[in-house]
Amino acid sequence: MDSKTKNRKTREQIAAMAARAFNGVPLANDDTAVRELKDGWFNAAFEVRLADGREVVLKIAPPPGAEVMQYEKNIMASEVAAMRLARQNPAIPVPEIYFHDQAKDLCDAEYFFMEKVDADTLKHVKSTLPPETLSEVEQQIGEIIREVNTFAGTYFGYEGNPELRAPTWREAFLKIFESVLKDAERKKVEFDFGYDEFRGVILKHLAALNEVTTPCLIHWDAWSANFFVKEGQVVGLIDFERSLWAEPLMEAQFRPLFGEGITRPLAKVVG
Repeated sequence: MDSKTKNRKTREQIAAMAARAFNGVPLANDDTAVRELKDGWFNAAFEVRLADGREVVLKIAPPPGAEVMQYEKNIMASEVAAMRLARQNPAIPVPEIYFHDQAKDLCDAEYFFMEKVDADTLKHVKSTLPPETLSEVEQQIGEIIREVNTFAGTYFGYEGNPELRAPTWREAFLKIFESVLKDAERKKVEFDFGYDEFRGVILKHLAALNEVTTPCLIHWDAWSANFFVKEGQVVGLIDFERSLWAEPLMEAQFRPLFGEGITRPLAKVVG
């Protein structure tokens, strides 16, 4: 997929980034050493093969000046922090982050190298799975997301964006909601409802968020393209870039029910 936020780099640039990350190890000496992964919309991603045979994944944040939404500012910092935290729980199959560079000298944006997951995404294999296997995979996904949500934070909002944080979920939610509306207003987006109507509905029910008192780690992009499956088992979970400290109900009915046909309501699994 093409996108203005994708920060593509040349083979020579990626070779220098890999050498820094892996103590001078060069890329494999063939044309297939760098392969762009084109599924995502936001960050540029590449599968990289090193001269010693290791295969890793490189992810690069948008270039300076790229137009992003307010909540998308510095989300790579949020992603790296969330992945490293989640990896502390062996029940969450998160790839290892090998190297995270924020220097912006070899590359004009931050980037990281991570472990390559040797499996297919659920999005790609779902139609081939027997119903009973798909049901088991869905159950595993619910259990994994439940484990992600067990991490407790000290504030609500985004790790990489202090402007969208608050000590209460009510305050943080309102900040995030307003940031999205302001982005829409700036781009003159037209909805079926007016901006004041949106705000009125949120303000009417805002007090309900006072019930949420513990910031939980939320993945918030838990759909079939971000889970890797092998032999009927979920073996990988990626793309924590949208993660934040919030309430677990944000994970429920996502896109909805993970988008393309996952049938078990997540809320029932995560309890």
